Amino acid sequence: MATVELNQLNFEDTVNGKNMIIVDFWAPWCGPCKSFAPTYEKMSEKYPDIIFGKVNTEVEQELAGYFQIRSIPTLMVFRENVIVYSEAGALPAAGLEQLIEHTLKLDMAEIHQQIATEQANKQA
Repeated sequence: MATVELNQLNFEDTVNGKNMIIVDFWAPWCGPCKSFAPTYEKMSEKYPDIIFGKVNTEVEQELAGYFQIRSIPTLMVFRENVIVYSEAGALPAAGLEQLIEHTLKLDMAEIHQQIATEQANKQA
């Protein structure tokens, strides 16, 4: 599967209800973004069950602002509507693959329980 261009109109629909989404926040003028793009594209082909999205921060400034993107490239990984990873910097292919494999092994039931507990504690 090729990467999907994400914008304000399709972001929520693309992310909600999906098992795993990886989002690359980038800009056309960013050298590290350009060098990371082929690695990201190759991983999207290797893992066809995962959605690999790209957000052009120059065009989608509101979306980048909402997620407080301060440096690019920034990778953000969603599992079952939860942000489980968000970090600036381009990863080498082996690092990106390691991140994907680690994220696929997460116990999401446990993570959802932790979130529910934290929310209950805030309300108490």
